[in-house]
Amino acid sequence: MNVMSIVGARPQFIKAAVVSRALRRSSVLHETLVHTGQHYDDNMSAVFFDELGIAAPDHHLGIGSHSQGVQTARMLEAIESLMVKAQPDRVLVYGDTNSTLAGALAAAKLHIPVAHVEAGLRSFNRRMPEEINRIVTDHLSTILFAPTTTAVEHLRCEGVPGSAIKLVGDVMYDAALYYAERATAKSAILSILGLKPGEYCLVTVHRAENTDAPDRLRAIVEALAEVAGEMRVVVPLHPRTRQALARIDLLAKLEAAVTVLDPVGYLDMISLEKHAQVIATDSGGVQKEAFFYRVPCVTLRDETEWVELLDLGWNRLAPPSSPACIRNALLAPDLRARGRQAPVDLYGGGEAVARIVACLEVAEGWSRPSGRRREDLF
Repeated sequence: MNVMSIVGARPQFIKAAVVSRALRRSSVLHETLVHTGQHYDDNMSAVFFDELGIAAPDHHLGIGSHSQGVQTARMLEAIESLMVKAQPDRVLVYGDTNSTLAGALAAAKLHIPVAHVEAGLRSFNRRMPEEINRIVTDHLSTILFAPTTTAVEHLRCEGVPGSAIKLVGDVMYDAALYYAERATAKSAILSILGLKPGEYCLVTVHRAENTDAPDRLRAIVEALAEVAGEMRVVVPLHPRTRQALARIDLLAKLEAAVTVLDPVGYLDMISLEKHAQVIATDSGGVQKEAFFYRVPCVTLRDETEWVELLDLGWNRLAPPSSPACIRNALLAPDLRARGRQAPVDLYGGGEAVARIVACLEVAEGWSRPSGRRREDLF
């Protein structure tokens, strides 16, 4: 049975690393891995394939950076052409990027069943391109792999048949478990930067709602400059964010106040996350990884899809409406007192990949359990 996996952006490489490894050990499934080229910079792409041990993509489409419409259209054209030639039995897509949408749309129009990993997430903010991608992909999919019970409820409320929804857990947690020891052994980034565990703030910013809004981006920079007076601030800078800062003459101000890095590899990022005092981010994946490593997180957005982390106290929203809002959240005296609860099965207990592979291996209905364990797959 042939499965075509579509990836294109850094968070998808992490998810695909653990799923693809399991797919390629299956006696039933044969995977074709397609990289759209949505993230094309070596620091955002090639280094991830190398250090995560992902097999080189079978196809690299080289789409690159364009406007939302142009990028999605070019992906759709190229992916459709591949699918017509390869005739996969199933298509596997991840998350909420333009690569996700293009892969799902091409497959659906060719009547190829689509499986969506990380289905059912909702921010309820349709100004976010990612929200549109999630909704459309979910309603094009045959099987929806939901990471949480909240995601399941969202899908049910939208009328998705219960038989199509599979509560599997979050493959990002599987990845965190698998790669944590490797990061400890191989990453030297703390010593290279002269960082002491528990004495710095790690920051990532990349979403369009922040990078494309000068007032929000300015509030973030000003807040980080103030926080840097209390603790060291480390910012691995996304190419989109770097360009946005340069356009409004804020890049030099940020570089003068904090430690600005080029994007780092996954193992270095794990090390930075594990040892931070607090993490500030607009990334959904980093919010979860902060929880995996039990580090308090401040989310630089108006809302989050991962509402269970707000309920448990591991995460706090700080919309970039003003520098004070962000600064006060990051320097709050109760920051370390938050997050006392940490259910081990919140994101599937490290068994999400096993459950996904079991579903994909079933010829009809995608519902028969396999009884396979995570340790059998890695």
